[in-house]
Amino acid sequence: MAKTSAVEKNKRRRKMADRYANKRASLKAIIMDQDKPIEERFKAQLQLAALPRNSSKTRIRNRCDVTGRPRAYYRKLKMSRIALRELGSQGLIPGLVKSSW
Repeated sequence: MAKTSAVEKNKRRRKMADRYANKRASLKAIIMDQDKPIEERFKAQLQLAALPRNSSKTRIRNRCDVTGRPRAYYRKLKMSRIALRELGSQGLIPGLVKSSW
């Protein structure tokens, strides 16, 4: 099991990223628009830099939903390889047949 503080910190980052997603997208659109004057684009760049760092999606770490493990994460299953192996051994994952010989 991962540290509870790390898992909670990641949850806060997810909420903050969702909260600021529209604002970040609009500022990035202004920045990338070459037709706008340079002063307006620079002002938008400063506003984007003033937003909280944890509001960026790149700060979110993929973690296992079962254990909170940050490494060996399968995106499709939203769990780590270790949790997948344990649940597969118990027969809790439909369609997964774990061989042991």
